[in-house]
Amino acid sequence: MIVAASIGIWLFYIQHQFEHTTWEREEGWNLQNAAFYGSSHYALPGILRWFSANIGVHHVHHLASRIPFYRLNEVLRDHSALENCQRITLYESFHCARLHLWDEKSQRLLTFSEALSNANSNRHLV
Repeated sequence: MIVAASIGIWLFYIQHQFEHTTWEREEGWNLQNAAFYGSSHYALPGILRWFSANIGVHHVHHLASRIPFYRLNEVLRDHSALENCQRITLYESFHCARLHLWDEKSQRLLTFSEALSNANSNRHLV
């Protein structure tokens, strides 16, 4: 049960916490952009797609939550823009575990060390 819960937490985390996600303040937020750019297409190997009921196609789920999981691959096939939007591979996802801080200036998530390096660089500019 702990393994299943851990996998579920990882899937949820990686679908929302990746380097080039988007976060907007209330005045700049809209549903379509948040769905399209704020959640990932976690491109899992076939067997993992099957076990997870295509949950990696999370950006489509946010755009149209009424599409059943067994039709999500058809959506990707028929709409190529969705296939490559915010696409993260299994290998790339392990890097995302280190991303914790949102940088408004660069509009991306950073590691703690990147944020510290940026802060130190900005001190020299002042």
